[in-house]
Amino acid sequence: MLFDTHTHLDAPQFDEDREEVIARCVEGGVSKMVNVGFNRETIPTTMTLAEKYDFIYAAVGWHPQDAITMKEGDLEWIASLCQHEKVVAIGEIGLDYYWDTSPKDVQHKVFRQQIGLAREIKMPIVIHNRDAHEDVVRILREEKAHEVGGIMHSYSGSWETAKICLDMGFHLSFGGPITFKNAKQPKEVLAQVPMERLLIETDSPYLTPHPYRGKRNESAHVRLVAEAAAQIKGVDIEEIARITTRNALDLFGIL
Repeated sequence: MLFDTHTHLDAPQFDEDREEVIARCVEGGVSKMVNVGFNRETIPTTMTLAEKYDFIYAAVGWHPQDAITMKEGDLEWIASLCQHEKVVAIGEIGLDYYWDTSPKDVQHKVFRQQIGLAREIKMPIVIHNRDAHEDVVRILREEKAHEVGGIMHSYSGSWETAKICLDMGFHLSFGGPITFKNAKQPKEVLAQVPMERLLIETDSPYLTPHPYRGKRNESAHVRLVAEAAAQIKGVDIEEIARITTRNALDLFGIL
């Protein structure tokens, strides 16, 4: 059984066939998923999914691209939702220097606030990091994120950065890019990550794995990620499925 630790099944790309997409996940052996709500619009739709399906859990947080939209009271809203039995992490949070949608100082403030909340309520965090490796690591250290740990979502950094994140207690999660022929660095990093810190994901509807690259991604494709991870690690897919599912259950506190 597979665990997709990061998906966006509430995205508008699924509005026409969401139930069929979720059914394909179950048929394909995906036993559990974490849907990620990351702003004012997607947090409520994520909660709706988590409440409707017993195998879908929720992560809630404020995405760095949307940091500028965070208002007074939103942090308290996230904190209140974290009391819900289906909410298992705060995320996705972090820094994004690729899309120029929120000033860096605002991103830093919102990132720090949410790490602080996670430490206060003892909940793992899901990190979005795009072209901001140095600052992400620095802020995680300064805000003592090692106290809660979490996931480096869709990891794309170097092994040197990965080692720092592992030392802080984080898991590294890999998605569709490890199936790409030219994705040398993620494959090299995955090969070195300890099995007990490895997770898999889709980030659907984005980052579709080969051979469906260019089309809409969906959580059932996490099997393709597992197959690629198994090949890189030199084990069979059943071993990858067993270990990554157990890692996710333990990290999220799902019984």
